[in-house]
Amino acid sequence: MTWYLTEDVEEFRRVAGDCLARDSVLSTALLTVSEMVRRHGPHAYEDTEPAWFGWWRESDDTPVDCAFLQTPPRPPLLGPMREPLARALARELRAAGVTLGGVRGGDGSTQAFADEWTGGGGWNVGRRLRLFRLGELTPQRPAPPGRARQATADDIPVAAAWMKGFAADVGETSDADYTQNIARRVADGRLYLWEGDDGRPVSMAACSPLVAGQSRVSPVYTPAGLRGRGYAGAVTAAVSRAALEAGAEQVLLFTDQANSTSNALYQRLGYRPVADFVDVDFG
Repeated sequence: MTWYLTEDVEEFRRVAGDCLARDSVLSTALLTVSEMVRRHGPHAYEDTEPAWFGWWRESDDTPVDCAFLQTPPRPPLLGPMREPLARALARELRAAGVTLGGVRGGDGSTQAFADEWTGGGGWNVGRRLRLFRLGELTPQRPAPPGRARQATADDIPVAAAWMKGFAADVGETSDADYTQNIARRVADGRLYLWEGDDGRPVSMAACSPLVAGQSRVSPVYTPAGLRGRGYAGAVTAAVSRAALEAGAEQVLLFTDQANSTSNALYQRLGYRPVADFVDVDFG
């Protein structure tokens, strides 16, 4: 029994693809992130170290049991896995000389990894997240003034500034190219805006490419001065409908458990909680 590591995303998806597809909901982040790397190369998220991937299987003749990936400098992202395998992964990465500032994933496996990595202490929970899945879409009524539309190339500058604001709001600080990030979403037709009656964009939401029957909504962002007017709910409903029309069997999103406003909003739209995840920082 062992962990296998690679920088080859095609190998990862070929070998671990069935494992990810077996539970595409809980594996949504691994599916969407690896798809971005497939489309845009090993530096799809940062122009630093390339993304890398891993999977665990009992032997070459048995199915893959679980998987993880990392897009440095972000922490490793764990797929669904048993706690002993998370501990084994921590030992494998330490033996490989990897330096980590944290880990992300399901609550139990992530904390097992952190305990193994730190020797049982020296870590703390950064954020607690909740994964939601769309049931029946129920857009808010009445809708706020304005309409939803797909973003165009002309919208890239303002949407890139909003993407930077979103990253700051969720505590991600990096040298990411937000303009490139938004341009890709616009080119794929996956970014939607809500514009007011005056034609001015007031909120945005995007969905991930369709992979293994699932698409994930992220980011959802409204500038601080425009919040509390229903724009985020309206544009989230619009992008959720677009994902369904594109063929998604599962439409998903993550929320910060500490943000009661967004948790309540998404549930009013028809999203239902599925599982909890955690970001752990190594102190």
